[in-house]
Amino acid sequence: MSSGVAIILITGAAGGIGSMLRTRLARPGRTLRLLDISPPAAPARSGEEVIVASVTDMTAMTEASAGADAVIHLGGVSGEAPWQQVLDVNIQGTYTVFEAARRAGVPRVVFASSNHAVGFTPRSAFPVPDYAFPAPDTYYGVSKVTGEGLAAQYHYRYGMDAICLRILSCFERPHNVRMLSTWLSPDDAGRLFEACLTAEQPGFRVAFGASANTRGVVSLAEARALGYEPKDDAEAYAAEIIAEHGEPDPADPVLAYLGGEFTLPEYDADRLS
Repeated sequence: MSSGVAIILITGAAGGIGSMLRTRLARPGRTLRLLDISPPAAPARSGEEVIVASVTDMTAMTEASAGADAVIHLGGVSGEAPWQQVLDVNIQGTYTVFEAARRAGVPRVVFASSNHAVGFTPRSAFPVPDYAFPAPDTYYGVSKVTGEGLAAQYHYRYGMDAICLRILSCFERPHNVRMLSTWLSPDDAGRLFEACLTAEQPGFRVAFGASANTRGVVSLAEARALGYEPKDDAEAYAAEIIAEHGEPDPADPVLAYLGGEFTLPEYDADRLS
């Protein structure tokens, strides 16, 4: 696949990362199909199509996938939730996305996995290596591990290019001390997803999604092997964040594992529901 990726279906397009990617993946001659359960806040622009549908709807997903060169799957519950909700939307929904792509003949799916698939990786193992064994910190993390498994199966059984991005903290700017290590800037997110769309015959890959942070805690080697060249560094915000929150405390339980607050006892799904 070359840089001429003409039609891209983006699930969860009205969400945070989906909204960031709209402008950053726009190219002359490219169509972005923006799919979500509600339309995006900004109306469709030239080169965009809006589809209101759920990732759990096989018929709608298969129709939306028709003629696409790639699917970027961002849709789903974006944090911890009761098991049934995670099962219905994140796990069943991700299966539906991959199976719809297969039925429609889409050659590539880029799946938004998460650092929470390996959230219980301890600080002693930083920087976390590429392809670190699953250590999910939540039901949400389990759903991302399951998605990675589906990606592998759809590659090995059906020949689909399937790239899983273990995204860390993708926001306009880092919010706290932990994000000085985990931030993925919007511009770097655009660079990362574009690399995944245009890498030649990537096969099955699992890569971390973070900026080139001075305090980084994960490997970016596999992401760079896909053609990703990060340009941003959370250190640009370090002085003001440390002034507000103080220096990082190694004894802080939020910093004990990669998954941060998702690993804390109070983040149990039964307590959150």
